[in-house]
Amino acid sequence: MQYMLMCCFDEKRWAALPEAQRAKIMDEYGEWERGLEKSGHYRVGAKLEPTKTSTSVRMKNGKLVATDGPFAETKEHIGGYHVLECEDLDEAISIAMRIPTLPAGGLIEVRPVEHTLP
Repeated sequence: MQYMLMCCFDEKRWAALPEAQRAKIMDEYGEWERGLEKSGHYRVGAKLEPTKTSTSVRMKNGKLVATDGPFAETKEHIGGYHVLECEDLDEAISIAMRIPTLPAGGLIEVRPVEHTLP
């Protein structure tokens, strides 16, 4: 079963962390990813650009509209994601609990991936 781990953080809070602390977290993140690649859990993942670079697309009054900025008005935004192959939700949660941004205020949403294509 595949699970997506959506890694959320308050961008202002992240920017306020000292550079040395952000660098340490990202180094730990790299070690976390390499460990998952070695164990066979890791499928794909990426760090996302800041929300100020995003565009939201929706239908409004029957017309497609593209708007600069993120969809949700929240403090925490998705800063990256990982798709993992896990035995079950418990294993996915256990792996998510080791993500290095958590102690600094991060939030990880773990969601099963539903495959609809044959």
